[in-house]
Amino acid sequence: MILTDFNSLGLAAPLLKALATENYVTPTPVQAQAIPHVMAGRDLLGVAQTGTGKTAAFALPILHRLSADKKPTPRRACRALVLSPTRELASQIAESFSTYGANLSLTVTVIFGGVKIGKQIRDLSYGVDILVATPGRLLDLVNQRAVSLGEVETIVLDEADQMLDMGFIHDIKKLVAMVPKKRQSLFFSATMPKDIAELADRFLTNPARVSVAPVATTAERIDQQVIFVETSRKQALLTKLLDDRSIERALVFTRTKHGADRVVRRLAAAGIPAAAIHGNKSQPQREKALADFRDGRSRLLVATDIAARGIDVDAVTHVINFDLPNVPESYVHRIGRTARAGAAGIAISFCDGEERAFLRDIERLTRLKVPVAPLPADLPNVPDAPRGDSREDAGPRGHNGRGAGQGRGHGRPAPRAEGQRPRHEGRPGGPRGDERPRPARAEQGGEPRREHQPRQAPAQPPADMRVRPSGNPGGRMAHAGPAQGRNEKRGSTPSQTERARYGDRGRAAEGSRSGGKPGGGGRGRAWQG
Repeated sequence: MILTDFNSLGLAAPLLKALATENYVTPTPVQAQAIPHVMAGRDLLGVAQTGTGKTAAFALPILHRLSADKKPTPRRACRALVLSPTRELASQIAESFSTYGANLSLTVTVIFGGVKIGKQIRDLSYGVDILVATPGRLLDLVNQRAVSLGEVETIVLDEADQMLDMGFIHDIKKLVAMVPKKRQSLFFSATMPKDIAELADRFLTNPARVSVAPVATTAERIDQQVIFVETSRKQALLTKLLDDRSIERALVFTRTKHGADRVVRRLAAAGIPAAAIHGNKSQPQREKALADFRDGRSRLLVATDIAARGIDVDAVTHVINFDLPNVPESYVHRIGRTARAGAAGIAISFCDGEERAFLRDIERLTRLKVPVAPLPADLPNVPDAPRGDSREDAGPRGHNGRGAGQGRGHGRPAPRAEGQRPRHEGRPGGPRGDERPRPARAEQGGEPRREHQPRQAPAQPPADMRVRPSGNPGGRMAHAGPAQGRNEKRGSTPSQTERARYGDRGRAAEGSRSGGKPGGGGRGRAWQG
């Protein structure tokens, strides 16, 4: 049976009135398929991309069931729980519940990190009907006994694949264990890799399955393009593209937080205002940037993947991938920000030589060849970067001076996207960032550099420069004055590079861990540090 309007779904009159106020008449495919199952109380597994209307697919039937079975909620408890990966998405889901339930006497509360916890504790103290939360902050509140999950009747996991990518899987398992076993569980994910499928099997009981499109396919109405361009010319290309006033509202995606800030700075230097949204921004900054973009006060928003999940904004005409994502599924989510609610959209991706492996992964996943667009003929050959950019803002550097690890198969790891766990946890600075400066090598065919030429000790140093006993029991000698730091084995002094590396603290005598005092046993380090 094909349902052509919301009246056919059997929703309560107050919900239909709210939908009519918002000019929602025809349900989307995921809504038409999911709402009857959820209203019937079944568990649900939904495979749907963002922008398909899946929030209403679970919000409307939850509101319907809660209003049909009105009862007071115990203190510090909730009847329906929705877990979301990001603050922006959580706020958006709560806003949708409030909009659809405007004519119902149900309470909705949203909680997430980045804001003071005291107000959230007070909001939960009297109990709420619907609680929308991010996993980390909810777990904090549960541990503080500010909220109990023992009264939950329906639990929703939204954007489950993003939850897994962000490392929330352990928090989710802890929270689900606190919810009554007799419950309704709704599970939504844009993609269904093996890990997500296994989680769904543990989370759901005999679920109804809803899939509105093949897994990891992209919206048909999106005109996709890729432009091959050197990294150093990406900023100039972006500035050039933004001269086109047909780009009315654009989302620009970068792989890292520093990259997003750098793009905003350089756009500002070119006279193009933009705002960035990522995990390092405070919650008020993120909310203001998103509100300005949604209300049309800002034409451009630069974002990372972790912040993008909550950007549900109509009339986004363009998505620009300044950096291609190193996770191909993220490409699907990014370009899904345009062509929403039946509109058309354009997705333009910049691809340098080291990102071609990412492009191949994307094309393999989406089973589509992304058309190649030409590079503008009048594009400058040098990057248009303001002088104020620091080396730290420019990102990690490889030995050849280019950004380290921007692709696969080049001997360098890709830069870690925001929210992605480091591969070398426990090592400060990562695999290359903690290396100390190495002495420079002599140029081939030339003389050794000056700092590697050993200095000749004077034949007879002055009396006040001769070595003196260190006073340690082993009878070894410490060094002082200009001869300080003499290498006992080689009979030479440290090079200038070594002095720069270790400072002028000199070589410590063995057993001098106690500062050279008598009795400082144990084997000492080669250089004091």
